[in-house]
Amino acid sequence: MKRILILLLIALAPTALHASDLTTDRPRWSLEIKGGKLTPDIDNFSTAYDSHAMTEFEAAGAYKIIRQIEVGVEGGYSRAGGSGYAPLHNMKAGHVILNFYPVDVFVLARGVIKEDQWVVPYVGGGWSRIYYREEIQDQGVARGFANGYHARGGLQFMLDMIDADAANSAFRDYGLRHSYFFIEAKYTRAMADTVSGTSTNIGGKSLLAGFLFEF
Repeated sequence: MKRILILLLIALAPTALHASDLTTDRPRWSLEIKGGKLTPDIDNFSTAYDSHAMTEFEAAGAYKIIRQIEVGVEGGYSRAGGSGYAPLHNMKAGHVILNFYPVDVFVLARGVIKEDQWVVPYVGGGWSRIYYREEIQDQGVARGFANGYHARGGLQFMLDMIDADAANSAFRDYGLRHSYFFIEAKYTRAMADTVSGTSTNIGGKSLLAGFLFEF
């Protein structure tokens, strides 16, 4: 009987070790993938395009200085198409396609108290640059960029407990310690010069949802 108990303890030791690591050893890196809608602060935007908002996709990577504080870089893509008016040129036009390529450098604070916390609030912000490309039918392409800042906040919901076996497997195979679903509100301000000599904020308000992975 004693030998059987020893063999069982040896067999269960790796599983117990991984489960312990998931809740005690803190992650060092995070990866985010998200998408949603951007509502630009551009005047007459809804007149020029089919909607008042643009579809937006973003991805971010960050390093955790301490468990609650991380610094990172984020890149994204937004697109809108319409006809009748080019907001950045302040003129009537044919078909117009507008693309944004934002880049953010940020600091983020997550309200993590314990590793198995189900709901984690977070806030952050930093420097932003938005590259834009506006193509106007029969009138060529305009390119440029604008610098500014952004602020964000949201809630993340832990997915580990939904399937503990899958979470342990992901940790053993890929070093994935935690995964979350999150929702986020973001505001960006980046002023671009227009052909009329005025400045326009080509940032705006975003509502996003996505997945966070911590390693």
